[in-house]
Parts: sequence; structure tokens; C-alpha cells
Amino acid sequence: MSNVFAGNQFLYFSNAGIFHVKTRSMRKIILTVAVSLDGFIEGPNGEYDWCMTDQDYGLSDFFKRVDARFLGRKSYELSLAVADEIPAGFPEFQDYVFSTTLDTVKNGAILIKDNIKNEVEKIKAQEGKDIWLFGGASLTTSLMNLGLVDEMWLAVHPILLGAGKLLFQNIQGRIGLTLTDVKSYSTGLVSLIYTLQ
Repeated sequence: MSNVFAGNQFLYFSNAGIFHVKTRSMRKIILTVAVSLDGFIEGPNGEYDWCMTDQDYGLSDFFKRVDARFLGRKSYELSLAVADEIPAGFPEFQDYVFSTTLDTVKNGAILIKDNIKNEVEKIKAQEGKDIWLFGGASLTTSLMNLGLVDEMWLAVHPILLGAGKLLFQNIQGRIGLTLTDVKSYSTGLVSLIYTLQ
């Protein structure tokens, strides 16, 4: 039996010469982010001290779904700065760094400088688990406007920051959402999961 992989389809011939097509599901890009009730992902001075870390909030289950991360330049540089603070047992991911200004990235990471839509579509068609859209806001905006984000998991925190960096900026047109899951916690945090239409 011979096999050929084309896009998201396996094309293969049996010994009897019968042609078969089997469609494989594309990997999903999942935006997972902590956000204040008034829509900010960081405070006016870039602070994250309001993010709740007192319990798991579903992250362990989420990490089982993904094996890769998409990071913009700022998020990538932040991840390098706090690398020594990552707790033991934190999963490792294949990192894809999106930047037009960086020339190199850490060993094992993949730098994407241009042709974002084509590169992301190729990554989504590869074997593997789903992909964590880690951030930041500019990369999120670009992928949202290109129609490449499949799910959003928003950890809505019970706080009003009043100012800072908004999660969604410069979105081009309306994007319909379907609510697929809601979970509330005693701390007041509410987890909302949407699929994008």
C-alpha cells in the first residue's frame, strides 16, 4: 500500500489498486489569556500582579491539548527573562517566534519573519497537537484578522484595571463567537471558552 499526504488529506492505494481519501483534522490555534473584566491583559505599567495563581484553573488539562506555542517578540523576550522562574514540571513546547526585527532565536525555536498566513497554515497542517497562542496583543490581532484563530479561552479576572494594554485592538470587522464552555471559581475568576465562526 502506498501513501501520499497532501494538505490535510491522506491519499493512499490499497494492494487491490483501490484509491482512498482520509481527511485529517487540522491543528487548532487556541488563544489562552488572562484578562481583566474591563478587557485589559496588563496594567498601565505592564504589570501582571493581578493574575490569579492560587490554583490550577484548568491549565493542566489545557497543557495536555497543546504541544506548540506562538509568541510575538515581546512575549518571547519576556519568556526568556523569566525562564529561571518556571516551575519544575512545566511542559516544554515547540516555540514559534513571530518577529520582523529579530534575526535569531533560542535553540529549538523557529523564527517566522514574513508570510505569516502561509507559514501558519503549514504549521496547522502538520502532525501534532493543538497550538497555544501565547501572545502578545499584536500577534493576536494579526492572526485574528487573518482568520487563523480557532478558539479563545479567556480567564476573566474579577478586577477593573482602568488602563493598560487592551486584549483586542484594531480588529477588522465583526467576528462571531460560539460559547462552548463556562466555568466559575470561588475566587470570582470565570473561564469562558469560545469557538470562532
